[in-house]
Amino acid sequence: MNSFKVPHTLVLLFFMMIFAYLLTWILPSGSFEMAESASGHKAVVPGTYQVSDEDINLPIWNLFTVIPRALGEAQGIIFFLFLIGGSIAVLRSTGAIDAVLGKVLKRFSHRPALLLFMSCAAFMLGSSTIGMAEEYIPLVLILITLCVSLKMDTISAVGSMVIGYGIGYGTAVLNPFTLLVAQGVAEVPPTSGWAFRLALFAPFMIIGFHHLWRYASKVRQDPANSYVYGISEAQPPEVTEYPKLDKRKLSILVLTFIALIGMVIGIAKFHWYFIELGAMFFFLAILIAFVAGHKLDDAAKTFTHGAAELTGTALLIGFARSIELILSDAQVLHTVVNGLATPLSHLGAELSAVGMLFIQSVLNFFIPSGSGQAYVTMPIMAPISDIVGVSRQVAVLAYQMGDGFMNMIVPTNAVLMGIIGMCGIPYNKWFKFIAPLILKLLLAGSISLVIAVLIGYQ
Repeated sequence: MNSFKVPHTLVLLFFMMIFAYLLTWILPSGSFEMAESASGHKAVVPGTYQVSDEDINLPIWNLFTVIPRALGEAQGIIFFLFLIGGSIAVLRSTGAIDAVLGKVLKRFSHRPALLLFMSCAAFMLGSSTIGMAEEYIPLVLILITLCVSLKMDTISAVGSMVIGYGIGYGTAVLNPFTLLVAQGVAEVPPTSGWAFRLALFAPFMIIGFHHLWRYASKVRQDPANSYVYGISEAQPPEVTEYPKLDKRKLSILVLTFIALIGMVIGIAKFHWYFIELGAMFFFLAILIAFVAGHKLDDAAKTFTHGAAELTGTALLIGFARSIELILSDAQVLHTVVNGLATPLSHLGAELSAVGMLFIQSVLNFFIPSGSGQAYVTMPIMAPISDIVGVSRQVAVLAYQMGDGFMNMIVPTNAVLMGIIGMCGIPYNKWFKFIAPLILKLLLAGSISLVIAVLIGYQ
């Protein structure tokens, strides 16, 4: 046992691809009929699942050809990461980030819990309201430097971000990418039921932060308690001296702050995504280089180096996307959905609500896209909720929690794999940290759903 070494995250993902491939030979191919929803997206038609006349048996070489296809499918987030990596490298090279970190550390050095809580709460709020997740990636390296300077590790830093956005999605009050999509498919009034979800926000935030701070405190007491202790890839360079925050650095920080505000406005009002955000950060890198007085050749070298550091992360995202593509190619995704959803019709209202949560949690592994999961599962779950005596609002809440909470742990989530890949955190170490929290959240989510059924949540 002492000689056993956990494989690299890329190896683990490839094993999962093999497992998905084997499933395509075990499960029958089948599908639901699809119909266009009011929003123009395609959703399944309940009760129309049929097993295909002939199973689709993928050739073995599909395990390898699917990888470049998946990289192509995930090109948006991959190229966005490259542009972010290069832009952040240019920003860091000016010393502006280190200068402001010095100021923050001087103010909060004796209150690390407050700083971590504020960070986690901010990420939760952004995800709960405007559905932010990928947009947090530019902040990862800055957050790591801050937490490590406060004697925490990279898992503590990433945990504040991932726990924030996971619980934010799971208890979302207004999230347009998951909540509003699911309510639309389930034919529930948009944003309805917000008061109950708002009431859940604080208790779940406390559960998440308690888990995070308990771990971070142990690391602060003894660095050897860190799950990434001794793993060189997960140890960012420590900053011993912080530069002075002069006018030039302050101007660079103001530009960066304006860019972040522009990002929020662009997402909320103009529906910006990877193309617009990537372009904005590249433009920001040019402005920063100009204000800092850097030569363009030097800035280009810094940008290239920063982007190159994320090559491994890009591969992780591609491999994670490959799993879903394999299942889709063999047309077994709908088979999985149908097989998991059917037993719910034989349970009582309370157990059905809890069952929906666990089914949505399992399906998140196969369908990591929140909106995609809504379009595939809610047309099935909504009619089932009518049959078992559960309101459709409860079915939407079960979907939210299953999608949001599991986004923090499933290796098919490209955002999660991108974040931990940037930080050099092996997946098995992240799993060790986050798995106990997922169990706590699923238990709390089950209790919340039972309460929702008992009070007639609509």
